[in-house]
Amino acid sequence: MYKKLAFALLCFATLTISAQVKAPAPSPTSKTELKVGLTDVSLEYSRPSMRGRKIFGNLVPYGKVWRTGANANTKISFGDDVTINGDSLKKGTYAIYTIPNEQSWEVIFYSDANNWGTPQKWDDSKVALKTTAKALTFPDMNMETFTILIDNLADGKSGDLNFLWDDTIVTVKIGVPTDAIAQASIDKIMGGPTANDYFAAASYYRNTGKDLKQALTWIDKAVQLRKDAYWMTREKSLILAALGKKKEAIEAAKVSLEKAKEKGNNDYVKMNTDAIAEWSK
Repeated sequence: MYKKLAFALLCFATLTISAQVKAPAPSPTSKTELKVGLTDVSLEYSRPSMRGRKIFGNLVPYGKVWRTGANANTKISFGDDVTINGDSLKKGTYAIYTIPNEQSWEVIFYSDANNWGTPQKWDDSKVALKTTAKALTFPDMNMETFTILIDNLADGKSGDLNFLWDDTIVTVKIGVPTDAIAQASIDKIMGGPTANDYFAAASYYRNTGKDLKQALTWIDKAVQLRKDAYWMTREKSLILAALGKKKEAIEAAKVSLEKAKEKGNNDYVKMNTDAIAEWSK
């Protein structure tokens, strides 16, 4: 029994030591997060090295889909809709596949980014965008380890997505909606509070027993900005009722009731119906 216990302890110690051994990965992973203009972009991929091998046309054959790195999918994520070489691409996460050729590459943004390498079955419906880029060679360049980098960010409206390995560099242009994002921010700040801001403030004041006259001023502004928002008109009716203005509260509730019926919201139909009945007593 003691011999068996000693053997088990020895095996456990051996496994524990093995679990602690660390060694560098042949194709280490890299993760980059940055802003291109005002758009969040992240890039995650594995980086194989040349190790004396001929890369393009040999290790990476021409004319065939390449995982564009090693191991799991090379992934790129965009926080906003972007353009790639001028073509539109929705925000989200994509696997990047490429088809290298001697003079140019096809660069593919694939909507399923959960594969190990290339998909077992290629699905053209998952190709969100495909573009072509020149393959440039530099005789004096020797990029030992495969590298993807995003640079040329000076204008704040675009960036270059570069693939570099051996003596080859391939570049596609990422365009980002910096002007639209900046203008929307300016419009929001300069335009003052939104209907939702006024609604939230008015609701808070009513629910916490604060200044109901101020709450009514805010909810009037909310309703003026969002005449279709039956839930805001409902809030106005509650504030009016709290102020003792039952007649005006009933009128507001009737407006909310009709709009709720139009939108098919039965909960608000019932709440307004019940409130009108109560305030009419």
